[in-house]
Amino acid sequence: MLDLLHAWLIAPFDYGFMRRAVVGGLALSLAAPPLGVFLVLRGMSLIGDAMAHAILPGVALGFLLAGFSLPMMSLGGVLFGLAMALLAGAVSRMGGQREDAAMASFFIISLAAGVMLISLGGSSVDLTHVLFGSVLAINSTALLLIAGISSVIVLTLAVIFRALVVECLDPLFLRGQSRRGRSGWVHSVFLGLLVLNLTAGFQTLGTLMAVGLMMLPATSARFWSKRLEGLMGIAVVLAMLASTGGLLLSFHLDLPSGPSIILLAGAGYFFSALFGRYHSLAARFRRRAAPLVRD
Repeated sequence: MLDLLHAWLIAPFDYGFMRRAVVGGLALSLAAPPLGVFLVLRGMSLIGDAMAHAILPGVALGFLLAGFSLPMMSLGGVLFGLAMALLAGAVSRMGGQREDAAMASFFIISLAAGVMLISLGGSSVDLTHVLFGSVLAINSTALLLIAGISSVIVLTLAVIFRALVVECLDPLFLRGQSRRGRSGWVHSVFLGLLVLNLTAGFQTLGTLMAVGLMMLPATSARFWSKRLEGLMGIAVVLAMLASTGGLLLSFHLDLPSGPSIILLAGAGYFFSALFGRYHSLAARFRRRAAPLVRD
């Protein structure tokens, strides 16, 4: 039994590419789920998906200029993602359109532009690599970049945590307390962190699935806790389990690593929706069986 557990859980990490992949996945799992929790609380869940597509043209330009150079692709993704966020905000303010609607329009345009650029300058293999990532191909440079970006995100969230919480619960109060009318600085910093996280995640999960490690653990955590600290802690643990378990499944069953991680996170979501403590199917049955007992 112990030999079997060792062969399944420990032996795969004798390989250097597996060690780099799991460290990169764990680093993303620390930074991405807290952002997802705030997106859910702010009612902006789909903006994460829109931003993930918005960075694609910048990544494509970096690829055309320098090939598979992660620093150049990341720089292009960050710059283009921030530009799309600023343009969406400007269109929303000038035209009276909701920011999520403007962001959805820009992300469709960005997705088409990015795919077109990669198709013109590369092959179908290049397109697949950018869209779906390759977590097992992480090298030392990519690992340092992912770890550095994740550290910046975690530290920045710690600094602006109270302001983010106030903005989620009472944005009018934050605007009233803001100096010199700079009420949007928290939102701008948050969008910047979102772009940074998605840029770090595209190397491992691709631009199409990088948002999965952010949103699925966050939405799953809503079934287990009602406290913000609990939501963030549970989401991080679920993301770590999904990233590590998905790598092991892909290694043993010869499956694509990125989809394995996201599908395992999706399995966690369905399990939570069925058996979670709050708002799940099991919780509904418990309320019907004991209508006078409150959760």
